[in-house]
This record gives sequence, structure tokens and C-alpha cells, in this order.
Amino acid sequence: MAQIFSPAADTWLRLFLLGSLAITAGGTVGIVGFARSSYVTSTDFRPSQPVPFSHRHHAGELGIDCRYCHSGVETAPQAGLPPTETCMTCHSQIWLNASMLEPVRQSLAENQPIQWTRVARLPDYVFFRHDVHIAMGVGCASCHGRIDQMALTYRAKPFTMDFCLDCHRDPAPNLRPRDHITDMGWKPPANARAEGEAIAAHENIRFGELTHCYVCHR
Repeated sequence: MAQIFSPAADTWLRLFLLGSLAITAGGTVGIVGFARSSYVTSTDFRPSQPVPFSHRHHAGELGIDCRYCHSGVETAPQAGLPPTETCMTCHSQIWLNASMLEPVRQSLAENQPIQWTRVARLPDYVFFRHDVHIAMGVGCASCHGRIDQMALTYRAKPFTMDFCLDCHRDPAPNLRPRDHITDMGWKPPANARAEGEAIAAHENIRFGELTHCYVCHR
């Protein structure tokens, strides 16, 4: 009987199969890595702003509490951006003629809000409320990172579905006392889980329901 395949055919077939598996595995890893990269999640990206506002100076060096500028964080779905009048409570007395603050002065004179570029943005299909998270003991730094150390604001966390679900599956270690919500330098105690579970019990957080689809998608 005539031989259809050469003696090397089996070797080539094995190499082809191994190569296909390697390409498939490598492609999968590459796709997952790309989906989680800073390019896709916009982490560590510092967008251009009309005024080079420094949280490091205002929140870090001067110690201005987050709620002074983001006044809706405890009472509304959105933390809110400060109106120009908030900025001018200080800058009507200091840095009066600084060129970098010209957009602020112009905003006040024309009664037009400053057009800031949003950094922490979620998709429209995500239901999120700042006031609920704050009330339950989630600190600002848990989602925004050490913003008091940012000369220019950037997204420190990826805000992916995995990021949210990781906390919703086990929120206890991320909960802190109400008086430390905006404390950027707060360090969790050695018994962080026990303290978090106590806070969760006090706030009646229902752990088993936090991963239901309707919690974030309505």
C-alpha cells in the first residue's frame, strides 16, 4: 500500500497543534490584558483642564475637606463640582491676578460655569449613588485613591465591573467609621474586617444582595 503521508507529517501536525494552542492562549491573554490596561480603563490619565487645579495643594497641603467643594457627596447621587463662587471665596482675596486663574474670574464675571473635563466617569447604564456609599462607610480614597497627593487629578482606580464586584462581594474590609470618610490618610486597624462587619451590621448592609444585577443596572 502506498504511503499517503510522509514520515515528517506527524511531527508537523503536532507542531501545528501546539502553535495553534500557543497563539490562542497568547491572544486570550493579550485581549484580557488590553481590556484591563490603563489605555482602556483611563487610569493614570491626566486630561487637560481649563484651570490646572491641584488637589495636592488644596486637599493635601491646605487640608480642605472634600465636602467643601463636592457638597453633594453626602446627600445626592453625584458629588458635584464646585460653583465658581466656591472658588472665589478664597481667590477673591489671594492670587488675585494670577494668570492661571483667569478662567475662574471670567466664569464669575460672565456667570457661566467652568467646563471641567470629567475624570471619574461611569457609563450611562451604571446606577451609582455617592450618598449611599458614603452613608454605608465607603471612604473617598477607596474609589478615588489618594487624591490629596495628586498635583493633577487622574483616575486611580479602573472603575471596571470587576472592581465594583470585588467590593460588593466582600465590602467589610473597605468600610470605615463615618468620621473618617474623607480622611485620606486613614489607616485601617488590625481588625479591619471585624470593624467593617460591625459597621455593615449597624448600617444593615445585606451582603447577599449586593451582587444582584439590579443593584447597579436599573
